[in-house]
Amino acid sequence: MPRTTQIFCASTLYGAATLAAAIESDCFPEADRRLLLVCNNAATPEIAPAVDEMPGFAPLRDHFDGVLSWNEAIRPFHPGAWSPRPDDFPLFERHLRLLWDLGDDRVSLVMESLQVNPALAIAQSFAEAPIDVYADGLMSYGPTRNKIDPLVGTRVRRLLHLDLVPGLTPLLLTEFDVPAQALPTGAFMKVLSRIGDAVPQLPPLPERAAVLLGQYLSALDILSAEEEEDLHVRMLRGAVARGHRSVVFKPHPTAPARYSRALEAEADRLGVDLTVLDLPVLAEVLFEKTRPALVVGCFSTALFTASAFHGLPVARVGTPLVLERLTPYQNSNRVPVVLADALLPDLADGQGEAIIAADMLTGLVTAVGFTMQPQIHPALRPAAERFLSQHFGPRTQRYFKRRRLTSLGLPGGIPKRLAFLPRSATARRVVRRARALKKKL
Repeated sequence: MPRTTQIFCASTLYGAATLAAAIESDCFPEADRRLLLVCNNAATPEIAPAVDEMPGFAPLRDHFDGVLSWNEAIRPFHPGAWSPRPDDFPLFERHLRLLWDLGDDRVSLVMESLQVNPALAIAQSFAEAPIDVYADGLMSYGPTRNKIDPLVGTRVRRLLHLDLVPGLTPLLLTEFDVPAQALPTGAFMKVLSRIGDAVPQLPPLPERAAVLLGQYLSALDILSAEEEEDLHVRMLRGAVARGHRSVVFKPHPTAPARYSRALEAEADRLGVDLTVLDLPVLAEVLFEKTRPALVVGCFSTALFTASAFHGLPVARVGTPLVLERLTPYQNSNRVPVVLADALLPDLADGQGEAIIAADMLTGLVTAVGFTMQPQIHPALRPAAERFLSQHFGPRTQRYFKRRRLTSLGLPGGIPKRLAFLPRSATARRVVRRARALKKKL
């Protein structure tokens, strides 16, 4: 009887913590071996710590019989940019079985972000392995980013996810009828607590401070470096406007140091006590150890863990700008930005703008998901049409591009018989004259 080996793939400490919580919750059958396969997807992995080198990883190691490195297996290639040629997958599987001492083991895979490398390359290398997918954040609530080969997609048994948005079911991989299974929140919180205990001593941090979360959006080509610096400054000013005099900034681990310097200069001008936390720890560790009075970010998953799991006040900044800048329209960050904008209060407006009602949320995400991936989810068209015909208006129109609605023939777009108008010079002149006349009146 061959051995059974479960290979768990993780590229972030948050993802590894999710896996540990799933194992502790008995989400996986017993196996002869459980191996953690670490993927370092940083732009320059040679100078960025891998998951198993992050502060706080120690208590997670006990959940696995060994730790492997995908980067070492494919060196010198980058995990996000390399995959074996299709004809080479059987040969590469034999290579990995020798390298990792798998022999004739019956292998099963547990991985995140199945639609892109390195997860896709790993899944295609082990062509007969059943797959469980787990969600590392908010993207699971949106549609699958790319069409997945049915030889991969039909092997997925379920999607494990944290209940970051209670009542909302993930859309990821539903084109293959993959069921979603929420992980127990309590198990995840216990894992986070142990990670916090294992983190080296944090620098002195003020109690009840406002915590600002950096995401390094310029690396994703969503904002320019200058715009991202300005976003952080807006976070600081907004927190100060709410009366906070002690602020902690947690930059993204790969963000340039000048982001912190720009904030420090603004903090000096405002007379605010600013602490920049350079230690690469999970934001959730800060939430537990310092209990901040406010958590501010753009669309970070940590905003939702702070609110849903820790009961902390949160606020968002910059989501309208990010919604405008996201390209292509199918960008998998779109649904996380929509969720942040729809459900979290704006830092500048406080509670001024109403959040999207719970009974509208599923309809909104379904409509956005269909407009993002109509070829993958054609069955969602009736639900999208129903939502847009009933709710398209000042509060929801920011989540859709009118050109996109027009091309799909959806409510809120320009009717087909008038589609020529945006391209008509005469029509544009008439509109300009009408606007000028309105101003005079």
